[in-house]
Order: sequence, then C-alpha cells, then structure tokens
Amino acid sequence: MSVENIAGTNHEYTRMSLNMDVDTRVNIDDVQIGEINGGTDFSAQHVALGHIARTNGEQFNGVTYNEGDAIPFEARKPYIELAKDGAGLAGFRMGFEQARGSVSSHTASFSGDIGMKISDSGQVYDAMLFSGVGGVATNNRATHIGLAPSSPGQVAGCNVDGALANCAPLTNLRSIVVGEDTGATDGTIGFTDGFFIGFQRDDNMEWQSLDGANTINVGKGVFINLPTNMTVDLQTLTGAGIDRLRTHQVDMGTNLF
Repeated sequence: MSVENIAGTNHEYTRMSLNMDVDTRVNIDDVQIGEINGGTDFSAQHVALGHIARTNGEQFNGVTYNEGDAIPFEARKPYIELAKDGAGLAGFRMGFEQARGSVSSHTASFSGDIGMKISDSGQVYDAMLFSGVGGVATNNRATHIGLAPSSPGQVAGCNVDGALANCAPLTNLRSIVVGEDTGATDGTIGFTDGFFIGFQRDDNMEWQSLDGANTINVGKGVFINLPTNMTVDLQTLTGAGIDRLRTHQVDMGTNLF
C-alpha cells in the first residue's frame, strides 16, 4: 500500500492506494446511497460490473469471446482518498487508478457525471443529466439524460415529446462501457483514471485528477464519476433505449429490467 499527501486550494488530501489488480464480474440487486431530505442521491437496481458474452464470436475490447464466457470489469490499483479542511473531514472517495469495462443498471436517480456523447443529425454533443421531464440540467438526483436544445425552436430543458425529444429516462441507458477512446480500429478501450464515487460534506468540493492536472468540482452528498468512450444515437436513446448486456448466467434478455 502507498500513502500520498496532496496539497489543495481549500482542502488537504490523503490518498491510500493498493498495488493490486482486480478482474471481476459483480451483480447487486439494489443500491440506495444518500437517502436524505426526501430523496436519494443514487438509486438503482440490478447493478452489474462486467458481463457475459451472449453469442459466439462476440468482441469486446479487442478480444473475441464465445457464448457464456465471462467478460470482466478490469480495475487496477484501488484507492481511498480523504479530504480535510479546517472543520475536519470534508469528504472521501473510492476509485481506481485504472478502470475499464461494462456497467449495467436500472437507474432511477443519479448524482454525478456520465461522460457520454450523443449524436443527432450529424452533430455530436456532450450528454447532459436532467432533473426530469421539463427539468433543467443537473448533476444531483437526475432522472433523465440527453442533450441541450440546439436550435431556438426547441423546447428548453428536458423534452420527451415525439420528434423534438432531446432526453430519455436513465432507465433507457441500461448498459454503458467505462473507459477511454484509444483511437484503435479493433474496438480496444483504454483504461480511465476518472472512475470514482465520492461522498462530500459540503458544496464546492474539488477532487483532483490523479495526475494533478485538473479538478472536478462536486456538490454535497454523493457524486459518481463515470467516464465512457460511448457515442449514442439520440433517436435510439429516446426510443427503445440502449440494450442491456447479458449479466446473468441464464440470459434474461436485453430489456428485462
């Protein structure tokens, strides 16, 4: 284990890292984190890390798998980091120095950031989280995901109506792939150092990237950072949604939950 003390602008940090590699596949029936003030920061069912090949010849991350083969979530050097200020412990987070693999869920409430792109009419936009139908962009207890209106004729906020739909319930995003784009043509996904879950006492917490080059500003409560290399078609997202990968030994379908 290595221990590192890191100076910050408003906080002092202590990061404890384990020099270990983990390849895993995990299923969790129900997750509720940050239940307070009449809501939940993160609420999801049927959460899974990693998945199982559905057919022979399925490719993932440049590797070919046969039906029934486990495709693990890869995690390198897990860490816990504490943040302190003049009032004491201001927050802590858990993450990995390197991570890549699939994350599946039936998510009702999400606090944090999902680093995904959305394509629409030949243009690519950053995905945004919304507080609900007609709601504004938010990273706290979001229920929908989509893109901001791109022309004056569109309805402001989250709109789910017909051809003007620009967002969808998070339950339509059934599986994502955590990782970074390597530019490779064989589907290889790069490791990301940005996958973490943080717990903060106050607003305006600054978590530093592991290389110290950038900071991520987060608010009070729970914050989950999910960097992905995915670009999703808007019509697919707002229509049938993104299929769920196979996460059980008995294949339960692409749209079970």
